[in-house]
Amino acid sequence: MNIDIRQMRAFLAVAATGSFTRAAGQLALSQPALTVQIRKLEEALSLRVFDRNTRSVALTRAGRDLLPVLGRLVRELDTVVADSREQASARRGVVRLAVLPSIASGILPDVIARFRTAHPDILFVLRDAIAATVNAATLAEEVDLGITGGLFDTPELEALLTTRDHMHAVFPRGHALDTPGDIVLADLALHPLILMDGATSVRQVVDLAFVTAGLQPLVAAEATYMSTAAAMVRAGLGAAILPGSAQEVRALPDLRSRRIASPACVRTITVIRRTGRTLPPASMLFLAELERALAEPIDGRA
Repeated sequence: MNIDIRQMRAFLAVAATGSFTRAAGQLALSQPALTVQIRKLEEALSLRVFDRNTRSVALTRAGRDLLPVLGRLVRELDTVVADSREQASARRGVVRLAVLPSIASGILPDVIARFRTAHPDILFVLRDAIAATVNAATLAEEVDLGITGGLFDTPELEALLTTRDHMHAVFPRGHALDTPGDIVLADLALHPLILMDGATSVRQVVDLAFVTAGLQPLVAAEATYMSTAAAMVRAGLGAAILPGSAQEVRALPDLRSRRIASPACVRTITVIRRTGRTLPPASMLFLAELERALAEPIDGRA
């Protein structure tokens, strides 16, 4: 026979009050119902936990040994239930995200800050990584939500929200590209370029854009981090092609940034989750905040 929580609460109430009558009142039970709970507990344990007569109730030696153990179990269970109810109401919880670096250092901090103004007890665990890693972490359910870039064809991943991120040319003031009018891929093909690593979603968009236009970029260097690409531009090594969402597009006052006038130079940004999985309440609530934040293209935001 198994011990249940009602039996443990009955035992603790009698031990605390020293009276079946007072314990029954505390638990809103009839005294016969309380007596049944204690009897079932003793049968399950094959032990007598109380010595009782018409005048007094006292814990047996076995009862005294059980008291701290059952008390701790009930307190822990009550804590788990309370925490679960807090999470279910989205008053507390942890939102786990895997996010593209440009989004993680760009718009996301402001989105989280706005969200936490209304929900201060919800915490965030953030993993910034290239698109392939974001997808893998979401697929493995290491995170609740991923914010990835480019196209993906994985049935196990579900697209929840999408927006657009235009590519920008980033170059020093006074560069040959620093002229009025649109910047087009044909202009960029004439100059040394700092491109992102081939595994990134930005590079995939840029490579496809050049191939579609029948152009060959002059690659001066490749960088994994956008801050590195921006530093190379600043050093005069070439012009970079970075997404408009990147802080580096606006961070350095001596650099210029202009959108590339090509429909091919647009990266799709997608919020994803593992297909068919239920999001924790806190993550579901944050998804609604992301929907508001991504209602417009993120290109060029501060």
